This record gives sequence, C-alpha cells and structure tokens, in this order.
Amino acid sequence: MKIFIPLFVAGAVLLASCTKSDSTPSISTANLIIKFKFDSTQMRLNNIGQPSTITAGNAAQSPIMNKMGAHYIELSPTAITPLGSGAVLYRATETTVGGANAIDFEQEKMAGNNEVFFQMPLKDVPTGTYEWFRISLAYQNGDLKYRVDTTINGIAINQDFTGTLAGFIGFNSYIKSFTVKTQTTAVNANKKQGFWGFETTMAYAGVNYPYSNTGQSVAGATTVVNPIFATSPIPAGSCVVTAAFVPGKLTITGTETKDIIIEASFSTNKSIEWNDTYANGKWEPLKGEQLVDMGIRGLIPTLK
Repeated sequence: MKIFIPLFVAGAVLLASCTKSDSTPSISTANLIIKFKFDSTQMRLNNIGQPSTITAGNAAQSPIMNKMGAHYIELSPTAITPLGSGAVLYRATETTVGGANAIDFEQEKMAGNNEVFFQMPLKDVPTGTYEWFRISLAYQNGDLKYRVDTTINGIAINQDFTGTLAGFIGFNSYIKSFTVKTQTTAVNANKKQGFWGFETTMAYAGVNYPYSNTGQSVAGATTVVNPIFATSPIPAGSCVVTAAFVPGKLTITGTETKDIIIEASFSTNKSIEWNDTYANGKWEPLKGEQLVDMGIRGLIPTLK
C-alpha cells in the first residue's frame, strides 16, 4: 500500500529541519599544532640572542638530533610580559619525589624532527595577539662524533666513531632511569641542568668495545637563548628559550576554522661544546675532555 504525504506537510518538515540545523552553533575542530624542527645551519646565538662564537679553548659540533623533550609552553603578548603572565598552554608533570620540585622525566613528552610535539583546540587558547613564543626545553638526544686515540686491550685505536648523547637541560629533572640508546642507567634522583649520559660501541679490528659514561656540566654553562632578557628575564638554571613569531604576530580570535601550525625550528649549530684539551677540534671523552654546553642555539617559531 502506498502512503502519500501531503506536499505542505513535507515542506513544513523540511523547513523545520533546516531551521533547527541553522540555529545549531558549529563546533570548531581547528587546532593549534606545535611541530619540532632541528636545523644545524640556523644561526648560532648566545644567551641574549646575538651571534655567538665558540669560546677560546673549546670546540663544538652539530649533533644529529633524534628527539627533544619540553615541559612548558607559553604565548607572550609583548617583550615586557613577565614569564608566566602570558597564555600558558602546556606544563608537564612535576614531582618532589627526589626532594626539590623537578620535571618528572618518566612522563616527559618527546618529539623528533618534523614531528608534532603538542596540539590543543584553538577554541581553548586564550584570545589575543601574541608576539613571542616561549618553550622550556628539558631533554635532548642526538648522535655526535668523537675521537679515540688510545690503546684498548693491547690494540691501538686511532679513529673517529659515532655515539649517542642524552642531555638533561631542564631546570631540574627527577630521573628514575634513562636509556641513551640501548643501555639503561638507573638514577633515582634529581639532576640539575647539564646532566648527561653518553653511549657508544667502538667496532675496531673485528672487535666491539662498548663504552658508556655520565657527567655533569657546571651550573650556568648551558646556553638558553632569550633576546628579551632585559625586559622579561627567566630564572637562573631554567631553559625557557624565547623567540618572536615569524612572519608576524600570532592572533587568536576564538573563531578559527583552520589549524594553525607553529613550526618551532631549533638551532643545533655547534650546540654541543666541550673543553678541547688536545686542541684538535675532536671530542675525546676517553681522554677526559668534558662537555661544557648542550644548550640549543636559537629558535625560529614560524606560523603556517
């Protein structure tokens, strides 16, 4: 049996349907996305954002970065906005298990080159116009070259090798344990900025020689680039890297319908620096050459 719906009834249903749909507010699914990039050709800067040279008596190299961790992200409206008074988007888990307040390394977020580190709905970002991007870095892991010029088990070795460095550059990190590449080291303590671990396997004359070590650079030696240090300083020992947005300021209206991507490009240009005791420009950890600086050498936050 066929059922016929009067034309005026069908029209009324359609009209009601359209009216209901049109009155329902749309929910934006657009996100603010922060991606990491590592660039060894980017300008090498000092603590106040000026071009930097290598300290006399030291040597440096650009690591091949594997990943990086951060524990704090803030959008700052002006150069005079105090740290913490802007729009704080992210703060990682902290703990007092090791005594003083510290970043909980076990729960720390990581990202590699061209990977997304953080994202949040744009509707949840405080509206406003922001000139500066601030991110507190906490950890980095990268590969670097080193020199071995010694005798091991009666075998003379004179060769360059590649190893992996894990550097803790946050203000304070509580570390249960950490793995540089394959070997895990138990710590169960707080470690201040500048703590590091190194791991490698030297393959020579058909024999593998594993080597690992940990160390601590001196307080205040880690470079933290902040070009607005005079008007918006950061606490000593922290790693809040600061830079102005490119190509212009970031404006959040709350009505965005498309994603906004911030590409945080970090300068790794000769960012690993050591005391070059043997004056050959090569890091020789087996001869006791000490790392003095693992600080990222600049930041360019590009809006896309």
